[in-house]
Amino acid sequence: MRSNLYDEFYDRFPSDMRSTFIENENGSIYSYSQLHRSSSQLANLLVQLGLKKGDRVAAQVDKSAQAVFLYLACIRAGLAFVPLNTAYKEHELEYFFEDAEPGLVVVGTRYYEAVERIATQAGVKNLETLDSTGGGSLIEKATGQSVKFETVTCKADDTAAILYTSGTTGKPKGAMITHRNLFSNARTLHKLWGWQSADVLLHALPIFHIHGLFVACNCVLMNGSSILFISRFDCDKVIDLLPRSTVMMGVPTFYTRLLSENRFNASICSNMRLFISGSAPLLEQTFEEFKQRTGHVILERYGMTEAGMITSNPLNGERISGTVGLPLPGTEVRLVDEYGHVLPNGREGRLEVKGDNVFLGYWRMPEKTAKDLTADGFLKTGDIAVINDQGYVSIVGRTKDLVISGGYNVYPKEVELCIDKLDQVLESAVIGLPDPDYGEAVTAVVVLHPKGAELTEDRLIEHVKYTLAGYKVPKRVYFIDALPRNAMGKVQKNILRENFSF
Repeated sequence: MRSNLYDEFYDRFPSDMRSTFIENENGSIYSYSQLHRSSSQLANLLVQLGLKKGDRVAAQVDKSAQAVFLYLACIRAGLAFVPLNTAYKEHELEYFFEDAEPGLVVVGTRYYEAVERIATQAGVKNLETLDSTGGGSLIEKATGQSVKFETVTCKADDTAAILYTSGTTGKPKGAMITHRNLFSNARTLHKLWGWQSADVLLHALPIFHIHGLFVACNCVLMNGSSILFISRFDCDKVIDLLPRSTVMMGVPTFYTRLLSENRFNASICSNMRLFISGSAPLLEQTFEEFKQRTGHVILERYGMTEAGMITSNPLNGERISGTVGLPLPGTEVRLVDEYGHVLPNGREGRLEVKGDNVFLGYWRMPEKTAKDLTADGFLKTGDIAVINDQGYVSIVGRTKDLVISGGYNVYPKEVELCIDKLDQVLESAVIGLPDPDYGEAVTAVVVLHPKGAELTEDRLIEHVKYTLAGYKVPKRVYFIDALPRNAMGKVQKNILRENFSF
């Protein structure tokens, strides 16, 4: 790759820079020329604020074109972009600010008051605002900056972004994603999914994680094409925009909700070239019903924060329900047993992956990095998989107790620690139970302290809601006398999943 990811994008911008990059749901349009100018102005402002190559910029902002421009400005200036879920609460933000030590924090105007105190305590030198309409102090200050900026030379393994992913111990880990990682994945997916000059992406995903920001936006930037940007998934808006779109990326929940709408049919999808699903398992029922309703076969793929996309069903070839497809070109996958011995195809084992898409390591966690990366450079994904004779990968389980709800990763330990802080709670276990809308629903199984009989489901849920992001909050709470344990004293969550259901 060239000396900076942005240079790779810029080389692929349309020859007519007046071409649309982003069209918002309110009809406002931002061209590639505006993208280049705005990212230049923002990059100049970042430098003026005293940020130097390698510094971090944290952003907890609503979805907007300007938020994408900020990401690109950070890339151009050689800074590490740290997107944060807008659902994170003060308790969670405190950790991120202390750990990442950002030189700048950008927040939505509506979050400013709460974040200001936390940022000050963490020693953050610069705090600016950016709202959902593209306004705020960040844009105001950038407006007077030069529209020319010399993109900073970076090495392929320089960190372009840090994405936090919760850990099984409850302590989030910052995955360091490099310029090489992002370029490798974008270049591969651009070719693999057959991007065409007239493609238009319907973008209903959030842009604070790898799916909505890096997979979706970077593919468009590699193609020099346009995006129809909506703030969040809304069935009516998506159905209205599908006739103008050719590609859509979504989580399984998007597709189940579309299928629940009577006016969603093959005619609505007649202009579509490709539907892609990821971030959570796609049910076979959804796969088949979508094909029957629309004539389109959803392309399911598999990835994770630490490696971007890893596998994909083929664009031209059989897309098999229940599988996440074949390893991406240039990406090597293998299955190993609990001792690290490589297993043949057809055997169930622990999935490991190697390639230019695999991250650099965890920010300031060398021991965790060494634990998750093997001596020969493979990343331990934590997933259990089977590979058939044709090379298709099927994810059949997880070595960790990760719950994927609505496409978001929820690590039970973090929720359990929150619940266990209640005086009335003796201990808790958090599991995921099948849910037709969310894929998995976060569910808490709680043992009360003898003096905690007055604790109710509603009160427990309110407690978690106050402390953690909304997608981590249990949908249901069950109270039992004791958690099932094995001979070693480990909670048997498989038994809990069998005993409880909605």
